[in-house]
Amino acid sequence: MRFEKSLELLLVHCQGELGHVLVGGAPEIPGATMLDKMNHINTVDDSLRRFVTFEPRANVAMSVNLLLPPIRSDADAGFIVLQADRAHPMSGSNCICVVTALLESGRVQMQEPETTVRLDTPAGLVVAHARCKGGRCLSVSLDNVPSFAELLDHEIDTPAWGRIKLDIAFGGVYYALVDVHQIGLAIEPGNARALAEAGIKLKQLLAEQVEVRHPTLPGIDEIAYVMFRDSEADGAIRTCTTLQPGRVDRSPCGTGSSANLASLHARGTVSVGDSRTSRSIIGGEFQAQAIGETEIGGRRAVLPRITGRGYVYGRTELRIADDEPFATGFALSDTWGPQVDLLK
Repeated sequence: MRFEKSLELLLVHCQGELGHVLVGGAPEIPGATMLDKMNHINTVDDSLRRFVTFEPRANVAMSVNLLLPPIRSDADAGFIVLQADRAHPMSGSNCICVVTALLESGRVQMQEPETTVRLDTPAGLVVAHARCKGGRCLSVSLDNVPSFAELLDHEIDTPAWGRIKLDIAFGGVYYALVDVHQIGLAIEPGNARALAEAGIKLKQLLAEQVEVRHPTLPGIDEIAYVMFRDSEADGAIRTCTTLQPGRVDRSPCGTGSSANLASLHARGTVSVGDSRTSRSIIGGEFQAQAIGETEIGGRRAVLPRITGRGYVYGRTELRIADDEPFATGFALSDTWGPQVDLLK
């Protein structure tokens, strides 16, 4: 079968979280920087995002990473995270998916035992170190963007749980970090729906009660996700990031783990050289290490390194046709939950 116009995607997951990589066929996205391009998708033309992230071409639990030529001269490739709610500046699991796809497809030449890949993202330059053998990526370590705590032990009023405390931190996007015991749930697969719905309710409340604005990156001015967290007996941190309009991250969440590392660093419980294990709701693990300190916009920040593994498991081609009956895609509450209207 021949398609006149199509999109080519590599099918990739990182610790169970789907992060497909759009490698061919995408239209030109206007913008002088990767941040400009992301803002164009979010404020001017979101047709590509909707086409690749909504049914009938996509499912609830996935992202699509738009691979782009880099704008920065010191980068090997650029990418923007496309999700059902909007385009996002950075994601650790998706970044691992992108690096794995670039190397295993030969788009960036693999060097064994380690290849360095530099990625131009809307959040800034991300440097990845991939451990490679036999043409495969065995692990990817991301030197993420500077991460910092905005608020510690900030209290908000909630109708369902009363007054709760949370941290607000940036790890590539802004997170609200909530100790899960405050909502009376444990981070386990059987609670995924309840956790997702709780996270979306909290995100709505936070939008009304807390303002954030990145000191150097225009347009990054919302709390993107609520991440629930808990401590485990072996010292690991159990994580559950909730995504609009009602699902949970299958991976331990790289940017969320970076934000959590920033909150621990701000409290003085993590120093340079220390690492923490982040464990997802299904048991997947990332290592989050503090590799340095810096300052951004007058804020004390930590430099996180996130290590995990991605898997390329297939490829697909999406037809683009003038008679496509659902070009803008759709989402239904039977899978997305009662907050599906937030996607419109």
